[in-house]
Amino acid sequence: MRGRPIGLVLWLLLLAGVEVAGLVAVWWFFVRSAHGQQLDTVALAGNRIGQTRVENPVDTVLNTVSVLSLVIATAVIGFIALIRRRVAVAFGVMLLIVGANLTTQLLKEVIDRPQLGIDLPRAAAGNSLPSGHTTTAASVTVALLLVLPAGIRGAGGMLGALVAAVVGIATLSAGWHRPSDAVAALLIVGVWACASGLCIVLAQHRHGDVEHGPPNRFAVGALTVVGVVLLAGAALALALTDQALSTPVEQLSRSRLLVAYGGGALGIAGMAALVVASVLATAHRIAPQTMPPTVSPGYDATVRKP
Repeated sequence: MRGRPIGLVLWLLLLAGVEVAGLVAVWWFFVRSAHGQQLDTVALAGNRIGQTRVENPVDTVLNTVSVLSLVIATAVIGFIALIRRRVAVAFGVMLLIVGANLTTQLLKEVIDRPQLGIDLPRAAAGNSLPSGHTTTAASVTVALLLVLPAGIRGAGGMLGALVAAVVGIATLSAGWHRPSDAVAALLIVGVWACASGLCIVLAQHRHGDVEHGPPNRFAVGALTVVGVVLLAGAALALALTDQALSTPVEQLSRSRLLVAYGGGALGIAGMAALVVASVLATAHRIAPQTMPPTVSPGYDATVRKP
Protein backbone atom coordinates (compact mmCIF):
# COMPACT_ATOMS: atom_id res chain seq x y z
CA MET A 1 0.00 0.00 0.00
CA ARG A 2 2.08 2.91 -1.26
CA GLY A 3 1.40 6.13 0.54
CA ARG A 4 -0.68 6.59 3.58
CA PRO A 5 -4.36 5.55 3.29
CA ILE A 6 -5.50 8.90 4.69
CA GLY A 7 -8.67 9.03 2.61
CA LEU A 8 -9.77 5.58 3.74
CA VAL A 9 -9.01 6.35 7.39
CA LEU A 10 -10.98 9.61 7.23
CA TRP A 11 -13.91 7.85 5.58
CA LEU A 12 -14.03 5.16 8.26
CA LEU A 13 -13.87 7.80 11.00
CA LEU A 14 -16.65 9.81 9.36
CA LEU A 15 -18.83 6.74 8.84
CA ALA A 16 -18.32 5.64 12.46
CA GLY A 17 -19.30 9.14 13.63
CA VAL A 18 -22.50 9.06 11.58
CA GLU A 19 -23.42 5.64 12.92
CA VAL A 20 -22.76 6.68 16.52
CA ALA A 21 -24.96 9.74 15.97
CA GLY A 22 -27.66 7.49 14.53
CA LEU A 23 -27.42 5.16 17.52
CA VAL A 24 -27.77 8.07 19.95
CA ALA A 25 -30.76 9.41 18.00
CA VAL A 26 -32.50 6.02 18.04
CA TRP A 27 -31.91 5.70 21.79
CA TRP A 28 -33.02 9.25 22.57
CA PHE A 29 -36.23 9.12 20.54
CA PHE A 30 -37.44 5.53 20.94
CA VAL A 31 -36.34 4.98 24.55
CA ARG A 32 -36.33 8.40 26.20
CA SER A 33 -39.43 9.99 24.63
CA ALA A 34 -43.09 9.05 25.03
CA HIS A 35 -43.66 9.62 21.32
CA GLY A 36 -40.98 7.13 20.32
CA GLN A 37 -42.11 4.57 22.88
CA GLN A 38 -45.64 4.76 21.51
CA LEU A 39 -44.52 4.16 17.93
CA ASP A 40 -42.38 1.20 18.97
CA THR A 41 -45.22 -0.26 21.05
CA VAL A 42 -47.71 -0.14 18.19
CA ALA A 43 -45.20 -1.78 15.84
CA LEU A 44 -44.51 -4.53 18.37
CA ALA A 45 -48.23 -5.07 18.97
CA GLY A 46 -48.65 -5.82 15.27
CA ASN A 47 -46.56 -8.98 15.61
CA ARG A 48 -49.63 -10.93 16.68
CA ILE A 49 -50.97 -10.75 13.13
CA GLY A 50 -50.23 -14.14 11.59
CA GLN A 51 -47.98 -15.07 14.50
CA THR A 52 -49.19 -18.66 14.66
CA ARG A 53 -48.18 -19.23 11.01
CA VAL A 54 -44.61 -17.99 11.46
CA GLU A 55 -44.01 -19.13 15.02
CA ASN A 56 -42.06 -22.29 14.16
CA PRO A 57 -39.74 -20.70 11.54
CA VAL A 58 -39.11 -17.75 13.86
CA ASP A 59 -38.22 -20.04 16.76
CA THR A 60 -35.86 -21.99 14.51
CA VAL A 61 -34.07 -18.81 13.42
CA LEU A 62 -33.71 -17.44 16.94
CA ASN A 63 -32.66 -20.74 18.49
CA THR A 64 -29.87 -21.00 15.92
CA VAL A 65 -28.36 -17.77 17.25
CA SER A 66 -26.74 -18.61 20.60
CA VAL A 67 -23.56 -18.04 22.58
CA LEU A 68 -22.24 -21.40 21.38
CA SER A 69 -22.95 -20.59 17.73
CA LEU A 70 -21.25 -17.21 18.19
CA VAL A 71 -18.10 -18.84 19.60
CA ILE A 72 -18.01 -21.42 16.81
CA ALA A 73 -18.59 -18.79 14.10
CA THR A 74 -15.85 -16.55 15.53
CA ALA A 75 -13.39 -19.43 15.60
CA VAL A 76 -14.22 -20.47 12.03
CA ILE A 77 -13.94 -16.93 10.68
CA GLY A 78 -10.62 -16.36 12.46
CA PHE A 79 -9.33 -19.68 11.12
CA ILE A 80 -10.28 -18.74 7.55
CA ALA A 81 -8.38 -15.47 7.89
CA LEU A 82 -5.29 -17.22 9.29
CA ILE A 83 -5.09 -19.93 6.63
CA ARG A 84 -5.25 -17.14 4.03
CA ARG A 85 -2.30 -15.49 5.85
CA ARG A 86 -4.36 -12.47 6.93
CA VAL A 87 -3.20 -12.08 10.52
CA ALA A 88 -4.31 -8.46 10.80
CA VAL A 89 -7.71 -9.34 9.34
CA ALA A 90 -8.06 -12.23 11.81
CA PHE A 91 -7.43 -9.84 14.68
CA GLY A 92 -9.79 -7.26 13.19
CA VAL A 93 -12.74 -9.59 12.71
CA MET A 94 -12.40 -10.94 16.23
CA LEU A 95 -12.30 -7.37 17.52
CA LEU A 96 -15.45 -6.64 15.54
CA ILE A 97 -17.44 -9.62 16.83
CA VAL A 98 -16.32 -9.38 20.45
CA GLY A 99 -16.54 -5.59 20.59
CA ALA A 100 -20.02 -5.39 19.05
CA ASN A 101 -21.49 -8.10 21.25
CA LEU A 102 -19.92 -6.80 24.46
CA THR A 103 -21.12 -3.28 23.63
CA THR A 104 -24.64 -4.53 23.12
CA GLN A 105 -24.71 -6.39 26.42
CA LEU A 106 -23.19 -3.44 28.27
CA LEU A 107 -25.66 -0.94 26.81
CA LYS A 108 -28.56 -3.24 27.58
CA GLU A 109 -27.52 -3.16 31.23
CA VAL A 110 -26.72 0.54 31.62
CA ILE A 111 -29.49 2.12 29.52
CA ASP A 112 -32.50 3.11 31.60
CA ARG A 113 -35.93 2.95 30.01
CA PRO A 114 -38.10 5.57 31.74
CA GLN A 115 -41.62 4.52 32.72
CA LEU A 116 -43.87 6.91 30.79
CA GLY A 117 -47.11 4.98 31.14
CA ILE A 118 -46.65 3.22 27.78
CA ASP A 119 -46.58 -0.54 27.14
CA LEU A 120 -47.36 -1.31 30.77
CA PRO A 121 -47.42 -5.13 30.36
CA ARG A 122 -43.73 -5.03 29.43
CA ALA A 123 -42.71 -2.26 31.84
CA ALA A 124 -41.26 -4.71 34.36
CA ALA A 125 -38.87 -6.10 31.72
CA GLY A 126 -37.07 -2.76 31.56
CA ASN A 127 -34.75 -1.82 28.74
CA SER A 128 -34.37 -4.11 25.72
CA LEU A 129 -32.19 -1.93 23.46
CA PRO A 130 -30.06 -3.14 21.65
CA SER A 131 -30.98 -6.62 20.40
CA GLY A 132 -28.38 -9.25 21.25
CA HIS A 133 -29.56 -11.72 18.61
CA THR A 134 -29.40 -9.10 15.86
CA THR A 135 -25.94 -8.01 16.97
CA THR A 136 -24.69 -11.59 16.87
CA ALA A 137 -26.06 -12.29 13.39
CA ALA A 138 -24.92 -8.99 11.91
CA SER A 139 -21.43 -9.03 13.46
CA VAL A 140 -20.74 -12.56 12.20
CA THR A 141 -22.05 -11.62 8.76
CA VAL A 142 -19.90 -8.52 8.47
CA ALA A 143 -16.82 -10.30 9.84
CA LEU A 144 -17.25 -13.07 7.28
CA LEU A 145 -17.26 -10.51 4.46
CA LEU A 146 -13.77 -9.39 5.42
CA VAL A 147 -12.28 -12.89 5.22
CA LEU A 148 -14.04 -14.08 2.06
CA PRO A 149 -12.15 -14.04 -1.25
CA ALA A 150 -12.84 -10.87 -3.22
CA GLY A 151 -14.57 -12.75 -6.02
CA ILE A 152 -17.47 -13.95 -3.86
CA ARG A 153 -17.62 -11.09 -1.39
CA GLY A 154 -20.42 -9.28 -3.23
CA ALA A 155 -22.71 -12.31 -3.27
CA GLY A 156 -21.80 -13.03 0.34
CA GLY A 157 -22.72 -9.49 1.30
CA MET A 158 -26.16 -9.67 -0.27
CA LEU A 159 -26.85 -13.00 1.42
CA GLY A 160 -25.45 -11.71 4.70
CA ALA A 161 -27.67 -8.63 4.65
CA LEU A 162 -30.65 -10.93 4.18
CA VAL A 163 -29.58 -13.09 7.14
CA ALA A 164 -29.09 -10.08 9.43
CA ALA A 165 -32.47 -8.68 8.39
CA VAL A 166 -34.26 -12.00 8.92
CA VAL A 167 -32.83 -12.41 12.43
CA GLY A 168 -33.70 -8.81 13.34
CA ILE A 169 -37.26 -9.17 12.07
CA ALA A 170 -37.56 -12.55 13.81
CA THR A 171 -36.90 -10.87 17.19
CA LEU A 172 -39.78 -8.50 16.40
CA SER A 173 -42.07 -11.34 15.27
CA ALA A 174 -41.35 -13.31 18.43
CA GLY A 175 -42.11 -10.27 20.60
CA TRP A 176 -38.61 -10.28 22.05
CA HIS A 177 -37.59 -6.86 20.75
CA ARG A 178 -38.98 -3.62 19.42
CA PRO A 179 -37.88 -2.40 15.96
CA SER A 180 -35.56 0.22 17.46
CA ASP A 181 -33.70 -2.51 19.38
CA ALA A 182 -32.71 -4.28 16.17
CA VAL A 183 -31.85 -1.03 14.36
CA ALA A 184 -29.61 0.02 17.26
CA ALA A 185 -27.86 -3.36 17.15
CA LEU A 186 -27.12 -2.96 13.44
CA LEU A 187 -25.66 0.51 14.03
CA ILE A 188 -23.40 -0.88 16.76
CA VAL A 189 -22.10 -3.49 14.33
CA GLY A 190 -21.50 -0.73 11.78
CA VAL A 191 -19.44 1.28 14.28
CA TRP A 192 -17.31 -1.73 15.21
CA ALA A 193 -16.85 -2.62 11.54
CA CYS A 194 -15.28 0.84 11.08
CA ALA A 195 -13.12 0.38 14.18
CA SER A 196 -11.87 -3.03 13.06
CA GLY A 197 -11.29 -1.69 9.55
CA LEU A 198 -9.09 1.07 10.95
CA CYS A 199 -7.08 -1.44 12.96
CA ILE A 200 -6.59 -3.70 9.94
CA VAL A 201 -5.57 -0.85 7.63
CA LEU A 202 -3.07 0.62 10.09
CA ALA A 203 -1.59 -2.80 10.89
CA GLN A 204 -1.13 -3.70 7.22
CA HIS A 205 0.30 -0.33 6.23
CA ARG A 206 3.74 -1.36 7.49
CA HIS A 207 3.83 -4.28 5.04
CA GLY A 208 4.24 -1.93 2.11
CA ASP A 209 2.60 -2.67 -1.23
CA VAL A 210 -0.42 -5.00 -1.37
CA GLU A 211 -2.77 -5.98 -4.16
CA HIS A 212 -6.39 -4.98 -3.68
CA GLY A 213 -9.21 -7.11 -4.98
CA PRO A 214 -11.93 -5.76 -7.29
CA PRO A 215 -14.51 -3.42 -5.75
CA ASN A 216 -18.02 -4.82 -5.28
CA ARG A 217 -19.80 -2.01 -7.12
CA PHE A 218 -22.90 -3.96 -8.12
CA ALA A 219 -23.54 -5.39 -4.66
CA VAL A 220 -22.84 -2.04 -2.98
CA GLY A 221 -25.14 -0.21 -5.38
CA ALA A 222 -27.93 -2.79 -5.12
CA LEU A 223 -27.81 -2.90 -1.32
CA THR A 224 -27.72 0.90 -1.09
CA VAL A 225 -30.75 1.32 -3.33
CA VAL A 226 -32.66 -1.44 -1.53
CA GLY A 227 -31.73 0.02 1.85
CA VAL A 228 -32.84 3.54 0.95
CA VAL A 229 -36.13 2.30 -0.54
CA LEU A 230 -36.87 0.14 2.51
CA LEU A 231 -36.09 2.98 4.93
CA ALA A 232 -38.32 5.30 2.90
CA GLY A 233 -41.11 2.75 3.25
CA ALA A 234 -40.43 2.56 6.99
CA ALA A 235 -40.62 6.35 7.26
CA LEU A 236 -43.97 6.35 5.45
CA ALA A 237 -45.32 3.63 7.74
CA LEU A 238 -44.05 5.61 10.73
CA ALA A 239 -45.90 8.69 9.54
CA LEU A 240 -49.13 6.73 9.04
CA THR A 241 -48.78 5.13 12.48
CA ASP A 242 -48.17 8.54 14.02
CA GLN A 243 -51.65 9.60 12.91
CA ALA A 244 -53.24 6.84 14.99
CA LEU A 245 -51.37 7.26 18.27
CA SER A 246 -54.36 8.89 19.95
CA THR A 247 -56.18 5.54 19.72
CA PRO A 248 -55.29 2.90 22.37
CA VAL A 249 -53.32 -0.02 20.94
CA GLU A 250 -56.09 -2.47 21.87
CA GLN A 251 -58.55 -0.55 19.71
CA LEU A 252 -56.40 -0.15 16.60
CA SER A 253 -57.62 -1.88 13.46
CA ARG A 254 -55.78 -4.81 11.95
CA SER A 255 -54.65 -2.68 9.01
CA ARG A 256 -53.17 -0.02 11.32
CA LEU A 257 -51.26 -2.63 13.27
CA LEU A 258 -50.06 -4.27 10.08
CA VAL A 259 -48.73 -0.96 8.74
CA ALA A 260 -46.85 -0.29 11.98
CA TYR A 261 -45.45 -3.82 12.15
CA GLY A 262 -44.51 -3.80 8.49
CA GLY A 263 -42.84 -0.43 8.88
CA GLY A 264 -40.73 -1.78 11.74
CA ALA A 265 -39.69 -4.75 9.63
CA LEU A 266 -38.81 -2.47 6.70
CA GLY A 267 -36.70 -0.30 8.97
CA ILE A 268 -34.73 -3.28 10.24
CA ALA A 269 -34.18 -4.70 6.74
CA GLY A 270 -33.24 -1.30 5.32
CA MET A 271 -30.65 -0.66 8.02
CA ALA A 272 -29.19 -4.15 7.55
CA ALA A 273 -28.78 -3.46 3.82
CA LEU A 274 -27.08 -0.09 4.38
CA VAL A 275 -24.69 -1.37 7.06
CA VAL A 276 -23.57 -4.27 4.88
CA ALA A 277 -23.27 -1.93 1.87
CA SER A 278 -21.03 0.42 3.87
CA VAL A 279 -18.72 -2.48 4.75
CA LEU A 280 -18.64 -3.82 1.19
CA ALA A 281 -17.79 -0.37 -0.15
CA THR A 282 -14.34 -0.48 1.47
CA ALA A 283 -13.79 -4.21 2.10
CA HIS A 284 -11.59 -4.61 -1.00
CA ARG A 285 -9.20 -1.99 0.41
CA ILE A 286 -9.34 -3.14 4.02
CA ALA A 287 -8.80 -6.85 3.32
CA PRO A 288 -6.20 -7.12 0.52
CA GLN A 289 -6.38 -9.78 -2.14
CA THR A 290 -2.66 -10.50 -2.02
CA MET A 291 -0.08 -9.79 0.68
CA PRO A 292 3.52 -9.04 -0.31
CA PRO A 293 5.99 -11.90 0.10
CA THR A 294 8.29 -11.91 3.10
CA VAL A 295 11.71 -10.65 1.96
CA SER A 296 14.91 -11.22 3.88
CA PRO A 297 16.87 -8.13 4.93
CA GLY A 298 19.38 -7.10 2.30
CA TYR A 299 17.69 -9.09 -0.47
CA ASP A 300 17.52 -7.25 -3.80
CA ALA A 301 14.38 -8.32 -5.67
CA THR A 302 15.69 -6.74 -8.88
CA VAL A 303 18.64 -9.13 -9.09
CA ARG A 304 17.91 -12.58 -10.48
CA LYS A 305 20.05 -15.61 -9.98
CA PRO A 306 21.79 -16.81 -13.15
